[in-house]
Amino acid sequence: MKLMLISDIHGSPSALAKALVQADTHKADRILVLGDLLNHGPRNALPNDYSPQRVAELLNENRARITCVRGNCDSEVDQMLMDAPILGDYVQVLVDGRQLFLTHGHLWHPEKLPALNAGDLFCFGHTHIPMIEHRDGVTLFNPGSVTIPKGGYQASVGWYEGDKLWITDLQGVCFMAGAVI
Repeated sequence: MKLMLISDIHGSPSALAKALVQADTHKADRILVLGDLLNHGPRNALPNDYSPQRVAELLNENRARITCVRGNCDSEVDQMLMDAPILGDYVQVLVDGRQLFLTHGHLWHPEKLPALNAGDLFCFGHTHIPMIEHRDGVTLFNPGSVTIPKGGYQASVGWYEGDKLWITDLQGVCFMAGAVI
């Protein structure tokens, strides 16, 4: 199963559209959305093409293949625009015999991990900085941000397939890779 992970859309339909093209091009079975879908948030600059309604439309068009969690900028009002559930603080998914713990990163984060077993993945966004790191047998995976990248990185998405993890820019060029341990 090939999974695409995206985070921190922050109301940019053009960034989301580029990510969805990559999902189609690379035949993602599911798209895991790690929060901050519609709103830019008070600490972020307003994206040039800011349109929360259009982002909701694009996500709704893909509702059968997305799984979402709530980010710190997501609210009950946002859920009113969405056809898929977005208000869970985390979702646990069992794939290839391992648990993927999906969260945004503002409640559960690398310094406050849930109970996970060796070989599991902790998937989060929030920092807008891509990451593949291993701690005590658990793989920490952050796809970065599709809209407002930070830390000198470019807009990015993450990928999971089997025991492989990688992060690409929105044109599909890989710039970080690793394996699940």
